[in-house]
Amino acid sequence: MAWDYAIPQTGAAGKAASAGVLMDDEAFNGFHQRTARPLWSYLARVSGSGSMADDLLQESYLRFLCAGNLREDEESRRRYLFRIASNLLRDHWRRPVVAALDELPESLFAAPEGRDSERIDSQAILGPALAQMKPRERQLLWLAYAEGSTHREIAEITGLGAASIRLLLFRARRKMARLLRQQTLAKGRNK
Repeated sequence: MAWDYAIPQTGAAGKAASAGVLMDDEAFNGFHQRTARPLWSYLARVSGSGSMADDLLQESYLRFLCAGNLREDEESRRRYLFRIASNLLRDHWRRPVVAALDELPESLFAAPEGRDSERIDSQAILGPALAQMKPRERQLLWLAYAEGSTHREIAEITGLGAASIRLLLFRARRKMARLLRQQTLAKGRNK
């Protein structure tokens, strides 16, 4: 059985949509298994909400399949999926934000279970700093360092200009460093 979720259209647009690459059950399940966890992590870190990440994850896969224009190679499909998720995040950010970051549960910024202690320590340190950053800054840092995306790939995923990615990442890294210094100084004063 093939996944063919192209939206029915008429005329030339309908022919173009039905020309999309089809994925059978096995191909989609494999793709989903390889991409669901990193995509959920990206959505959770950038949005600041695990439940929102769950919703956006489902919506991302639905839109991915409904697009009907599934690229041939795995990496292009993955970038396309992350682009969809980024657009959903952008739509969410345009809506008024109800919960402040300080009202988010601490468990959201805790390390995932089963990780080594060094990684847990680094995530415990980075979590509070990430919580103080703007969603766009978290998004760029996550794509660059957690996902290992190139500047060109980040531009494709976020819809930003490729020339601006370097500057925006520089500013996000500088802000992260400042927040980490402040956090370290505050801990030193509390001892």
